[in-house]
Amino acid sequence: MTALPWHLLPDNSSVDEAGRLSIAGCDLVDLAAEFGTPVFVYDEDHVRARCREALAAFPDGVAYATKAFLCKAMARLAHEEGMSLDVATGGELHVALSAGVPAPNLVFHGNNKSEKELAMAVEAGVGVIVADSFSEISRLAGMATTEKPIEVMLRVNPGVEAHTHDFLRTGATDSKFGISLAEGLALEAVRRIRQAPGLELTGLHVHVGSQVFDVGSFGKVIEVMAGLVSHLGVSTLSIGGGLGVPYVEGESAPTITEWGAVIGNAATAVGLEAQIVAEPGRAIVAQSAVTLYTAGTVKEIPGVRTYVSVDGGMSDNPRPVLYGSGYEVFMVRATSAERDRAIRLVGKHCESGDVIVWDGRVPSDMEVGDILATPVTGAYGHTMGSNYNMVLRPAVVFATGGDARLVVRRETYDDLLARDLD
Repeated sequence: MTALPWHLLPDNSSVDEAGRLSIAGCDLVDLAAEFGTPVFVYDEDHVRARCREALAAFPDGVAYATKAFLCKAMARLAHEEGMSLDVATGGELHVALSAGVPAPNLVFHGNNKSEKELAMAVEAGVGVIVADSFSEISRLAGMATTEKPIEVMLRVNPGVEAHTHDFLRTGATDSKFGISLAEGLALEAVRRIRQAPGLELTGLHVHVGSQVFDVGSFGKVIEVMAGLVSHLGVSTLSIGGGLGVPYVEGESAPTITEWGAVIGNAATAVGLEAQIVAEPGRAIVAQSAVTLYTAGTVKEIPGVRTYVSVDGGMSDNPRPVLYGSGYEVFMVRATSAERDRAIRLVGKHCESGDVIVWDGRVPSDMEVGDILATPVTGAYGHTMGSNYNMVLRPAVVFATGGDARLVVRRETYDDLLARDLD
């Protein structure tokens, strides 16, 4: 088995003569000692570079999809780089506003926004609210006034099924998201928005799915939506996000630049003149981070397999359990070493399914106490974390120019009791 594929690591990764990995000039063994494990370590300049690439690929506008990874530091970073932010709950809205992101720079999503959440968005002055259902259109119409119109986009299901996991498809007709083009439903939704005093339809929104490698799916969306956009005379079409990233050896994915080019070429081919905006999340942050763990138990079952248990698990990365997602594992003190020992990397939770890497490989001299890492954990790890078994949620560190700063502290045991009343 070869060493860890280098393209899975953050941009500013380097290995010293002893084989130890550094990110943005920060030695990961040292970071594990300083901040403890598990810990998410982000290459800040990697994230900034992807933000800039996205803005170049979609000059009409880009919103960072905060569901991929959100904390106040990340919200500020995306805003500093010129991106809007896509929020999908009152909680995400609150974090973005608390980070100092101006409300007009926010796009509010969600398939079941409550009255309270919509009121929060309207009161704050969120730039655009993406209507997802007829009931939501009615709620918004009840809040709107002609003195202060609410700008609305309509989320439409284009009927394009992207090649991805079933749970990650969102653009098909049978979906909990958006309003289908079938049976004239989307046109009826447009009519209701335009007839409601105080609602202003500014564009249409589509999203075909997540972790999509075939960018041709996005070209098909442009072809499907072009006629409707022109017929309705709306100024903006949001293509959403969903661009995939490689997680394991042998995988590759289009760049953000290539993604934008496919969409731009498709728009030109069909004569679409509307502004095209996008909402990448995973493609911005996934590859920018690694998660560091400490190996606590090595359990060899002769003739079966070797289990390596670490101090995290499904509480900091539930994707393998939810989607069967694949990851790589490597030993931080010997990043370039041959990984010739087969293992299953598991967490510390009371679940047989608490697996981080099903078929992992590490160097043969790995032992208890070693710092292990999984790459490409910058998206849907921290943000999907939980306290299952009352395990403390990890810290988050941003590294740049040889300095590492704590942006999210590790939880404490007292944090676990903060909401208990008795």
